[in-house]
Amino acid sequence: MKKQIKENKNSEKKNTKKEKEKIFAYGYCFKKIFIFFLIGCLLGTYYEEILNLIRTGTFSSRQGLIYGPFSPIYGVGVAIFVIFLGRRNEERTIFKTWLYSALIGGITEFITSLIADKVFGVEFWNYEGMFLNIMGRTTIPFMIFWGLGGLVLMKVVYPFISKWLHKIPYKVGNIIYYIVFSFILIDVILTYSALGRMALRNNGVEPFTFVGRFYDKVYDNEFLYDKFPIMRPKD
Repeated sequence: MKKQIKENKNSEKKNTKKEKEKIFAYGYCFKKIFIFFLIGCLLGTYYEEILNLIRTGTFSSRQGLIYGPFSPIYGVGVAIFVIFLGRRNEERTIFKTWLYSALIGGITEFITSLIADKVFGVEFWNYEGMFLNIMGRTTIPFMIFWGLGGLVLMKVVYPFISKWLHKIPYKVGNIIYYIVFSFILIDVILTYSALGRMALRNNGVEPFTFVGRFYDKVYDNEFLYDKFPIMRPKD
C-alpha cells in the first residue's frame, strides 16, 4: 500500500514536471533571462532617444548594436537584475531589492565603461565633473535611479511579464525565441568584432585575413561613428 502511494506521488511529480516543461519560458530559465535582456535593450534605446530629444530638441540614435534599436548596456543591466534577483524575488524586501539593484546597476555601468575604454579605446559616456561620480564611469545619483528602476522591474514588471510569457503557446514561443536569439547573437558578434577591428585599425594594425579587409571596407570608422553618434575616440 505504502509502495503504491509512493509510486503515485512520483508519477504525479513527473506529470507536473512534464506539464511545466510545456509552458513557454517557465520559471527561472535562460529563455526568460534573454527575453528580459531584449526588453531592456529596446526600452533603454528609446528612453535615451526620448530623453535626448527633450533635452536638445533634436533626434540622435542611441542604439548600441549595428542592426536594430538595441542598447546592450540596458539589456545586460536588466538581465543581471533577473539573474541575481529573479530567484526568491517574492521573499525579498523592497529595501533589499532597491539596494541590490543600485549596486548591480552601478557596477555594470562602471565595468562596461572600463571595457569600452581599455579594450576598444572609445567612450560612450563620461561623468567626470558630475556630482558624486566614480572615476567618471558612474555616479551615486545614477546608482540610486538604477536601484529604483530595478525595484520597479523586479516587483512589478517581472511578475507581470512572467505570467504573460507563460500564456504564449509553447511551440510558437520557441520558434520566435530561436529566431530572435540567433539574430541578436549575430548582431552582437558583428558589432563588437567591428569595434575590435576599429581599435586595431586605429593602432595601425593591418588586417590579417579577408575578414579584416571586409570590416575595413564595410564597417569603417565613418560608418561606426555615424551609427553610434555618442561614441567618441578616447583622448
